[in-house]
Amino acid sequence: MSHAPALLVIAHGSRDPRHAATVHALVARARTLRPGLRVETAFLDFNTPSVGQALSSLYLSGVREVVALPLLLTRAFHAKSDIPAALAESTARLPGLSVRVADVLGPSPLLLSALDRRLAEAGLTPADRATTAVVLASAGSTDPEAIAAIAETAREWRHTGWCAVRPAFASAALPRTEDAVRALRAEGFARVAVAPYVIAPGRLPDRIAAGAEAAGADMLADVLGAAPELAHLLLRRYDASAAAPGRLPALTA
Repeated sequence: MSHAPALLVIAHGSRDPRHAATVHALVARARTLRPGLRVETAFLDFNTPSVGQALSSLYLSGVREVVALPLLLTRAFHAKSDIPAALAESTARLPGLSVRVADVLGPSPLLLSALDRRLAEAGLTPADRATTAVVLASAGSTDPEAIAAIAETAREWRHTGWCAVRPAFASAALPRTEDAVRALRAEGFARVAVAPYVIAPGRLPDRIAAGAEAAGADMLADVLGAAPELAHLLLRRYDASAAAPGRLPALTA
């Protein structure tokens, strides 16, 4: 039996059934990449199991070491507040349970590769890169650190050969997807593509798609979903946390 810590992937959750289905598909892909590793899923809201339920189940099956991985692209409110609070509640309730918290997924070159994959699937060829402007459309956040991280990701991605990459947000920050598309058109870019920088379908990704259509974007990529790059990234974040010296406490208050 493996003595490696179990991996608990913590997703946001959504009323939209496509969200949980996509999360489960991604986690299943990570599981196939690492046979023998216990990998489970929990949700902060709307879906089950909750973080507490998932940790109780792991605990009852004999697991005492867990790496909790926020299925988030930036360190915003959920990563800084909701997840630590949920983990602290469980570690206080379950004696001997050790939980390390892995880094959020972004930033990472693997995420840029996944974005490239989705645009290629939408029809862009490598030859189109130099003549295509891209809107990097994220869900949005009120957290300045998260907004800055999206802007930095756009800059990094631009350096891989796109003629322009601009961030946009479906909520909580500006510009909106449609405004970013129109701004790039106004600057003279003939081909404008929209790349959703979101993991799973739902209300905000639908808003990104509606904005892309309203502004007449030439191309709309799919969400990142169960892209192989994301599955590898989950394991990379797990490995970095599992190998970290000492025990990172779940309780941050």
